[in-house]
Formats: sequence, C-alpha cells, structure tokens
Amino acid sequence: MNKINVFLTNDIILFPNSEVRFETDNFDDKEIFSLLEENGSKELLLVNPYNTTTEFPDITELPRIATLAEIKMKIDVPNGKTRITLFGVKRVEVTEYFNDNTLYFANYKEINSEVNEEDDVNYKNLLIKSLERYINKVPYVSNSIMGQLNLIDTVEDLTDIIAAFLPLNNEKKKKYILELNPIKRVRMLIEDMNEDIKFIELEEKIEEKVGKELEKSQKEYYLREKMNVIQQELGDFNSKENEIAEINKKYSKLNCSRQVKNRIKRELKRYESTSAASPESGIIRDYLDWLLNIPWNKFTKDENDLRKVEASLNSTHFGLEKVKDRIIEYLAVKQNTNNLRSPIICLVGPPGVGKTSLALSIATALKKKSTKISVGGINDEAEIVGHRRTYVGALPGRIIQGMRKAGSSNPVFIIDEIDKLRKDIKGDPASSLLEVLDPEQNNKFSDHYIEEDYDLSQVMFILTANYIEQIPYELQDRLEIIEVPSYTEQEKQSIAKDYLIPKQLHEHGLTEIEVQFTDDAIIKIINNYTKEAGVRELERLIATILRKIVRKILTDKTIAAYVIDEKQVETLLGKGKYEYEHIDNEKRIGVVNGMAYTVFGGDILPIEATYYSGEGKLLLTGSLGKVMQESAQIALSYVESHAKDFNIDEELMKKINIHIHVPDGAIKKDGPSAGVALVTTLVSLLSKKAVPSDISMTGEITLRGKILPIGGLREKVIGSKRAGIKKIFVPQKNKSDIDELAEELKEGLQFIYVDEYFDIYNMVFKNDRK
Repeated sequence: MNKINVFLTNDIILFPNSEVRFETDNFDDKEIFSLLEENGSKELLLVNPYNTTTEFPDITELPRIATLAEIKMKIDVPNGKTRITLFGVKRVEVTEYFNDNTLYFANYKEINSEVNEEDDVNYKNLLIKSLERYINKVPYVSNSIMGQLNLIDTVEDLTDIIAAFLPLNNEKKKKYILELNPIKRVRMLIEDMNEDIKFIELEEKIEEKVGKELEKSQKEYYLREKMNVIQQELGDFNSKENEIAEINKKYSKLNCSRQVKNRIKRELKRYESTSAASPESGIIRDYLDWLLNIPWNKFTKDENDLRKVEASLNSTHFGLEKVKDRIIEYLAVKQNTNNLRSPIICLVGPPGVGKTSLALSIATALKKKSTKISVGGINDEAEIVGHRRTYVGALPGRIIQGMRKAGSSNPVFIIDEIDKLRKDIKGDPASSLLEVLDPEQNNKFSDHYIEEDYDLSQVMFILTANYIEQIPYELQDRLEIIEVPSYTEQEKQSIAKDYLIPKQLHEHGLTEIEVQFTDDAIIKIINNYTKEAGVRELERLIATILRKIVRKILTDKTIAAYVIDEKQVETLLGKGKYEYEHIDNEKRIGVVNGMAYTVFGGDILPIEATYYSGEGKLLLTGSLGKVMQESAQIALSYVESHAKDFNIDEELMKKINIHIHVPDGAIKKDGPSAGVALVTTLVSLLSKKAVPSDISMTGEITLRGKILPIGGLREKVIGSKRAGIKKIFVPQKNKSDIDELAEELKEGLQFIYVDEYFDIYNMVFKNDRK
C-alpha cells in the first residue's frame, strides 16, 4: 500500500503516458502542490469525482480508479496563479480514501493488466487502421499522432495515447480512465470514431442538399423579380396599395408627437418606393407596424373610489396591509393633485406569498390594463432596450413589447424576478433598467429599435424579487421596496378557508355544502404536506383533494357530501412528507438551537458539537457555506480568547479537535446569523454546562463579542414558535423588527435583546453549577 496526496479535479483528465498543462488560482489546489514541494514529493493521484456539483465531495463518492501523476513543473506566475505540468504515469486502484478538512489522501495499489501477445498485436493493428480512416474522414483532426504509433509497444499504452488525442468530451474521457480492460477500450475507441465518421458523412449529405436548395431559391428570386416588373407594367399592384391605405388610416388616428409623425411619413415614403420583393420592404413594414401600434398618449381612466379599491384588494388577498395602504395612498394623493408620477414599487418576499398575483389584483382594482414580463436569467441588455434595426431579425425590447401588449400608456407593468438579472460580456441589463425605473428619466425612454422618445412616467411599475440583497444597488436606490413576509400558520389557515378553498370549490364545480374542510384538516395539510413560506403548494394540495372527491362523487352516486378531517387528509394524500423541528424538553451539553430562514420559511437550526483528542483543529460538517464556516472560526477564536471568563480549561483546548455539525446535511446553509448560537454551543461543550432546549438565538458575532443585527427575523420567530421555543435571544438592533410583529405571533414568547455575548452568557450559564 502507498499513501499519497489526492488532487480532485472535474476539468483536467490525465491519461497514462500523456501530459497536461494548466494554471490554477484555487487556494486548495495551490496548497496541495505547495505541500508536495515542501515535502520533496513529485507524485500525486489525479482523481475525477463522480459528483461534479460540490467542491469537497464525500470520500464514499470518489472513484476507485485514478491516474498516478508526476509533477514535471510548478511555477508561480506574476498574475497570482500557479502553472503546473503533470505527466500520467499509470492507472492505479485506490484501496482507501481519507481527508483532513479540504485535503484528501489515499492508499493505492498497482494494477496488472495482461493481454496475450497475439491479441496485443491484432488489436493494435485494428486500432491503428481505424484511426487512419478516422483522420482521413474528419477534417478538424490532424495526423500529427501517426508518427508516434509505431514506437508504442502495447495496446494498453496505445489506447491511452489515442484517447488523449481524440476530441472527446470529459465525460467520455472519464469512462476510458475507469475502464481497466485494454481490449474493451479498443472497442470503445472504434465505436466513438465510427460515430464521428457517421456524423461527418451526414453533414456532407446535408451540405450537398442545401447547395441544391440554394440554387433553387436564387432561381425563384429571379423569377419573382421578373414577375414584379411585369405586375408594375400591368398596374397590378393593388395589395401594396391596400397596405399603404391601411397605414395612412392608422396614421390619421395617432395621438403622438410631431417628431414621431414625421418619422412615420419618412418611413412610409421609403416603403412606397421599395420593391415588394426586396428584403428591405419587409423590414420597413415591420418598423411601421410597431410605430403605429404602440399606445401613444392612450390613457385609461382609473377607479377613483378609495373604498371600492380597498374592498377589491381585500377580496383577493389576505393581509399584505403595507402594499394595500401604499396603493390607496397613491390614489388619494392623485385625486388631490393633477401632477403625480406613478409609484415604482418592488415587492420583496419568498416564493408563493402572492407578490405577482397581488400586482395583477392592483391593476384590476384600479381598472388599469396590465402587462407582465419576467427578467429572470436575462443577461443581454438588448432584451430590455431592443436591438438596433441594422441587425437581422431586430425587435424592440421587452418594455416596448409589454406596452404594445397592454394597449395603454398608463398600465400596471409587472417586472418579475428582478433579483435574478445577470451581468456578463453581453451587457448589464440592470443598467438598462435604470432609465426605465428612474422617474426623472423615464418620460423620455429610448428604445434602440424604435429610436423615438417614449413616455413611461404614467406607468405604474411593480417589480417582484425574492432576495433584496441580490437586487443591484443602483436599482434599489430607485425603488420603493415593500417586504412581503412569509405567512404564519394561522394566516395560512385563514387564507385557505377564506380564499383558496372557495376558489378551488368553484373551479371543480363543487359547493361548500358538498365539501367541507375541518380546521384540524387544514392545519395538518399545512404542517405535514407543505414546507413553504407562501401558499402555492397548499392550493395545489387542496385541488388534489377536490379532484379525488369529484371522482368519488361521480363513481358513487350515494355520496352526497364530504367532510374532510385529519383522517380523510391522510387517506387522500397519503402519509405526510414533512416534519418541522421540535424541541425535546431536555437540557443537553453542546447542543443549541439556532434560527434559520430559507425559501421554505423559518425553522430552528440545532447546532451540535463534540470533541476528541487532537491538535486544536476545527471540523465543520452539514453543508455549511463559506460565510457560516467563517462564523464558526470567529466563534472558536472568541471562545479561546475568553476561556478563563467562561471557566474553560485552556490546556484542554490545545489537546482536542472540535467537531461542529448542523443536521440535515443535504441542505446547504450559509450566512452569519448563527454566530451567537455557535459560540453558545462551544461554551456549553467546553465548560460542560447544559443549555435549555426551549431557547433559541440569532445574531452575528464579532471577535470582540459584539452582536450585530440580522435579517429574516419574522420567519425565524415563526419557526421557533412552531418548534415550541419559549425564549428567544435577539440582537438589540433588531428590536424594531420584533415590535412590528403581530401580537398573536409574539404571544407565549419571551424576547431578550442582547448587545454583546456576555448578555447571553450571564443568562444561560451564570447560575448553572453543573
């Protein structure tokens, strides 16, 4: 057995008898090569993990076949990267993996792959002939390898050199690395080369066919031009004249600026003088179509009755008072002044809480037309401001397209997923939206395709986002941000009873006399079948239950009415899928309840710690993100620096390794808000003092022990209350957030506001003599 360092990589494939060169600026990769250089070692194992989605895979997910590599060159270049050259020595079989934080090691043994002499010669010849045919047929592959083939002794080496030479993707190359039988590798190579040859032959056939079609189209173009001239001579050109008459009719009804009218006149003259068969004719016609159909100064009359608007919003959405109040205030001020710009509102909250549907309801309540676009994933600014007409297939951007779809100059314009804009080489769409969303500029919005100023100042823009921190700062500055929080259990129950169930009963042709849900049944669906901040999945499950009931009613005529209780829910939906964390009423050492906030809402986050003999190292598990790992390191440093204050044996800390684990390892966790919980876990563990299970805590910790404010507090409180928590430690600077919570949510909870860690220590540990 041989113990050796492991270099994990998804992108670099190294075959035996081949060489690879690469540069890396990855800290962990550079650390491996630096350690090898310090130890005077030149060899390592290059391993391609099965799981390519995680940087540090579990050792059970690593392959048992790897390439033994020799470091030929290591140079640190001026740009901060390290340039490496590796030579593949041979395949080896890994007998055991083990890791130390981010470093991996392995034991391996050599592989004996024997092929009898006759097969070796025959398969070598077969593979070389196949390669010659492949190189002759595939134009993008050079013949530089052919001179080396006669120098290779075995089919084992030949397969590796050819596999490294062929333009295969990494997934295929990994299969060749893992295949130990050289004869099977020969067959795989021949199969892959034949597949490429078939593809090339198919391309040649297609190109030949396309060439013939091109000749045919050129002939048709000539005949059409000739026919066009004949039609002009005969005066048979009525179709274009009809189009021009229609354009003039629309033009006469336009209520646009003189500048726009002049442009339409110029383009119409160009259209009249351009041949119908010319490609330019279609481009001009499309441009005229856009200019004529955009709503220029075309306004709808808003609903001015404040009570009606409020009643309309309340009839479709539960709660969300801040948003509703803002709309009513806008309408009230608008009635009091004739010169009021429409607000630009951004609704921020988790999925499923009703942001988009509320925006549509606002349009209905105000009797405005509405239009909606989604900008999630957009990375091209032309999607917002359009393409210039010089490009083939050019179109206006999504803003102008949305305005045409709305057919009004003062609609409610919904822009979904504003936090998911992307910035890359194609441009920055967020910067393009600045002109759209800036009240000082959007009265003269310029689309690259339209090339005329368009007034967006009367448009009510409502944007939606899940995470405020992901909205570009320059956009945040122009938005009126209103948070739409996740719903409590009681709020979800009220929404289900007053909105979702009546809606679904109507859609399924049922009445409340035929089907009734008990309160316990609704609570069971919420807690055991959904895990979300909103009510989207809850509505789907109610629809599922009603579909099954409709089927039963139609197949069993004796059933007149249904009462859905807890037992019926389980019968119709099966066993519950979810269980939220719940405290166990035991005081335990080294276990503390943190508080988590995810897209599913809030929950408690039990943090566990233990120690064992070691050298003062810290091990973190539970899919923790970089920020949370840093919080754990800060927590440990803080505890070590105050060991005497916490009655912790300083000598003990030098002789042990500490392992911190956050359960539900498959779920990624990140953020600084677990800082105080991590400190409390370590203090409990090292001082051997238990922490009551009915407390939870949240807050970012600093090296000086200061406790900083955090976000998502409402959701965290909801999760803590559901889990049975009685006492919650909250940063002093988050007191205003607690004050805004509903009284029913705060009922039964004691909030303790803390500014530094000793505030927590004195309350949790000071009187504990155990």
